[in-house]
Amino acid sequence: MADARSERHPSARAQPSRDQEDRKQNFVQESWAELRKVEWPSQNQVIQGTVVVLVACIVVGAYLYVNDQVWKQVVSKLLLGQ
Repeated sequence: MADARSERHPSARAQPSRDQEDRKQNFVQESWAELRKVEWPSQNQVIQGTVVVLVACIVVGAYLYVNDQVWKQVVSKLLLGQ
């Protein structure tokens, strides 16, 4: 059965062509060259960005918690009559 499959699908054979290997190597080289062009953030910029994200998470979390508590009371009193 494996022989019939490999005859129908020649790409099922595990040998990559030289062209595929060249393309992979070219991709890696070009990717590495692009990474050298990147202007990476400084440590101070990373810390500032992290603080902004953490503060935003805390603010949104607090808002959602308060909103949940308010709606829990509204549903409890008005809809469930408790």
